[in-house]
Amino acid sequence: MFKGILIEKDEQGQRVSLSELSEDQLPEGGVTVRVSCSTLNYKDALAITGKGPVVRRFPMVPGIDFAGVVEHSDNPAYKPGDQVVLNGWGVGEVHWGGLAEIARVKGEWLIPLESAFSPQQAMSIGTAGYTAMLCVMALERHGVTPDKGEVLVTGAAGGVGSVAIAVLSKLGYDVVAVTGRTAEAEYLTKLGAKRIVDRSEFASPGRPLAKEQWAGAIDVAGGHVLANVCASMKYRGVVAACGLAAGMEFPATVAPFILRGVTLAGIDSVMCPVPERREAWRRLAQDLDPSLLDSMTKPIALEDVVAVAGQLIAGEVRGRVIVPIG
Repeated sequence: MFKGILIEKDEQGQRVSLSELSEDQLPEGGVTVRVSCSTLNYKDALAITGKGPVVRRFPMVPGIDFAGVVEHSDNPAYKPGDQVVLNGWGVGEVHWGGLAEIARVKGEWLIPLESAFSPQQAMSIGTAGYTAMLCVMALERHGVTPDKGEVLVTGAAGGVGSVAIAVLSKLGYDVVAVTGRTAEAEYLTKLGAKRIVDRSEFASPGRPLAKEQWAGAIDVAGGHVLANVCASMKYRGVVAACGLAAGMEFPATVAPFILRGVTLAGIDSVMCPVPERREAWRRLAQDLDPSLLDSMTKPIALEDVVAVAGQLIAGEVRGRVIVPIG
């Protein structure tokens, strides 16, 4: 038996609890992992609170990522004792996830834990930080270098934003942080932000084209925020879009794309090919100052996950939330 967060749903509605589970209940998969640490991401919070249609199969153990130690493996790439990391692949949505003491998954979903990180540090980065690194790599791939101008990061006090600021700053970019929580200005400055801009400047409908300001941008918001970011990009600027915290809509025009040559690069961390995700983790080990992780991380117990999920949806949590389990 092992403990885990379990989401159940029937005609009476959705129920979430910390439950005693049996290994016989685990889904199919070639590798069984003793979870050392998991996380609470925005997507997990949507699933737990029922605020978004994340879970597509019930009952479900949420948790879109985890780090742990292999206990059993039918996959030749892994053996008992190996330390591994998982991000995405529908885990916590259609396949039981990491907010439990044990997980069973397909071996091809795993990657080795980078030696630079402990399991707790890896989860302080988690899917949010790995997504941030994919965004940075997209900006680089499209030619955004530090000499081109400022890079904007929306949702700056969140998990993706926090890691993005820290990485971009270390790489020499001038980072402008957008947040609705101006009380976090000191935190964002310590991560490396040069300036702080209030989210209200981007939250309302804007012009098809605005003043050219940003060479690059990383957006977690969508909605009017993303539309206004695109409208204010410099000529041939690049926007890496990875989230929808402000909505699924994209109320924009084609003007930034056909008049300024702006590139909108979509970032998907869930089904990202293994070579690219391994490169992202290698780059995180190289380009993220691990001393910053403590300042952007809040550890909670497994039994506190449900309560904190509500706080995360309400925008009351900054940075990353990790759940040490092992």
